[in-house]
Amino acid sequence: MRQPLKTPLLLLTLLATTLPAMAAEITVACGDGGAADFCPELSQRWAEANGHQVNIVTTPASPTEKLSLYQQLLGSQSQDVDVLMVDIVWPGLLAEHLVDLHDYLPEGAAEGFIPSLMENNTVQGKLVALPWFTDAGLLYYRHDLLEQYGADVPQTWQALTDTARRIQNAEREAGNERMHGFVFQGRAYEGLTTNALEWVASYGGGTFVDAEGQVTVNNPQAVEALALAASWVGDISPEGVRNYMEEQARGVFQAGNAVFMRNWPYVWSLGQADGTPIQNKFSVAPLPSGPEGQSVATLGGWNWAVSRYSDEPQAAADLVAYLTAEAQQKAHAIEFGRNPTRPALYEDEDVLAAQPFIGELYETVMNGVPRPASITGDAYPRVSNAIFNRVHDALSGSITPEQAVQQLDSELARLGRRGW
Repeated sequence: MRQPLKTPLLLLTLLATTLPAMAAEITVACGDGGAADFCPELSQRWAEANGHQVNIVTTPASPTEKLSLYQQLLGSQSQDVDVLMVDIVWPGLLAEHLVDLHDYLPEGAAEGFIPSLMENNTVQGKLVALPWFTDAGLLYYRHDLLEQYGADVPQTWQALTDTARRIQNAEREAGNERMHGFVFQGRAYEGLTTNALEWVASYGGGTFVDAEGQVTVNNPQAVEALALAASWVGDISPEGVRNYMEEQARGVFQAGNAVFMRNWPYVWSLGQADGTPIQNKFSVAPLPSGPEGQSVATLGGWNWAVSRYSDEPQAAADLVAYLTAEAQQKAHAIEFGRNPTRPALYEDEDVLAAQPFIGELYETVMNGVPRPASITGDAYPRVSNAIFNRVHDALSGSITPEQAVQQLDSELARLGRRGW
């Protein structure tokens, strides 16, 4: 006769080893739910393959509004959302509300990513997010016009200035009075911070705040970079560039009215669409450098994080690992043209056959520079606000580049004294 089980503890142990794990219910804050939002489909695939239930929350298209929503949820320690899609500049800002993924990810899930992105997502030794897709600033140029006027792709900002002016003036004399030499993101918002970082860092002027939290902006290279940028307005750039965001710059370039443009990779497929005035007339290159510096592209992109208030942190981390795994990133690149965060995919034959443009971005993405967001933590919105406002003042001519740098140095130092 079988002997009865002697203790309830033994019974529980046997049950735990024979019964399947209970299904988890995970809520994911995806994108805006538009045609380019791959998150709902991938999340559902994961849920079906693993016996879980997934709920999808669509979030505002505006990063500012999305961040506000997250801050409300996390600030109230809400358990309504388990997994969040976070912008590249938010890890330091939201770190206290996010789990350390090192504690939950399957073995090897945090390997094989672009190192600079992993560094960006690590706050005080804590891995708070895994990179999903990335962006980096690029120089778009009209190769037909450069060929027509016998000009090379500019390697320095001064060369861009000279070439843009020459072609702009020649085109205007030929009857195209709407032609401009260079358009970029000059409005007083986060986009201007990314542009200014590229100008200053490419001149060897640092990244405003370094990796140790020291303010570095007050130097001659930063002044020189901002002085050249300010000289563009009303010369090779329209006065209205001081109110341009990404789409305004794209509109001018895509209409055929700019020789050069700084923008993100998403512009490529839009500019090559059938019927656009610039279809097959433009190319991309790394952004120019300062006279003795190097090309610098500010990193953009999105990542996946797990809320510290989740009831299911293990299952949530498993979903993050799935979303950022090579197979899912490959599908994201092929179907949506998103730039992978895994270097191996920039050499993948299927990816390059579907999106040849991605292969051209490898060096730019690998050498991209993050904004000083992780080191400044929850002070970053104020840091960026100070940067883009003072740079905008310099572009507007209300203060000199020297004054902009000095004022910015004082403002950032004051924020730093309060503690990053």
